[in-house]
Amino acid sequence: MNPEPFGADRLEKRRVAAAFNRAAATYADRAVLQDAVAERLVERMDLFRIDPGVILDVGCGSGSGLRRLRRRYPRARIVGLDLALEMLREARRGWRRIRARESYLCGDAESLPLADASIDLVFSSMVLQWCPSLEAAFGEFRRVLRPEGLLLFSTLGPDTLTELRQSWAAVDRATHVNAFLDMHDVGDALVRAGLGSPVMDMERLTMTYPDPCAVMRDLKAIGAHNLNRGRPAHLTGKSRLRRVIEHYERWRRDGVIPATFEVVYGHAWSPSPGTRPQDGSTVATFPLSRLGGRRSR
Repeated sequence: MNPEPFGADRLEKRRVAAAFNRAAATYADRAVLQDAVAERLVERMDLFRIDPGVILDVGCGSGSGLRRLRRRYPRARIVGLDLALEMLREARRGWRRIRARESYLCGDAESLPLADASIDLVFSSMVLQWCPSLEAAFGEFRRVLRPEGLLLFSTLGPDTLTELRQSWAAVDRATHVNAFLDMHDVGDALVRAGLGSPVMDMERLTMTYPDPCAVMRDLKAIGAHNLNRGRPAHLTGKSRLRRVIEHYERWRRDGVIPATFEVVYGHAWSPSPGTRPQDGSTVATFPLSRLGGRRSR
């Protein structure tokens, strides 16, 4: 399977940054799923006996993960990084105080503006799906992690928005919904980047809406609408949109419309000096709830 289904040539970062800049003011109020996933990801820190001195939140958005990380690690220096400058401005609100231990960087996950081996914990929630080259992002995470540093992340899998995807597919063959990587491909990318002891697992979360248009409005309000180059260049006609809505309505149950999200979780470790690279057979794909803490620092 091709590990990069949308490729570097199909997802334009300038469009991604622009979309999230426009969504910054409404993001915190509408990103219910993203906030819930960030909370789940921070809770998974209970599995690890670590006390990081420096934490990097890659794709910090409006600061949901940053605030949770601060409560968990009050002594740590935390760096929030995001591609969208307006998101960083939202994240900074409420954190302007004397001797603040937060820093904010406008930067790209695939080209981090940080020194080698400078970070103890890389935290990234619901961001990697916007990276054209997952291997480049993981390579950068490994570069900035100190030996035996931890990478903890979440992203979206291919069953995300399956109802919307199938409804559009019934109407035309254009790209209307963003593509997402399979969990096993993400794990393989971790191994190729040289990160050690990778573990992957997944859960499906369902959001409910009053109608299909509410799903589309919500995606636009958080900057997560269709950003692929294969998307239609013209506006969608009313008759075509009406047909999409008719197909989507077939999923209505108990008076609401579902929107499925396949959330992929993973973690891996920066290898110690002299550690041999692993092969793909070392990727574990079972729930993290079955694991105990692995390392202490």
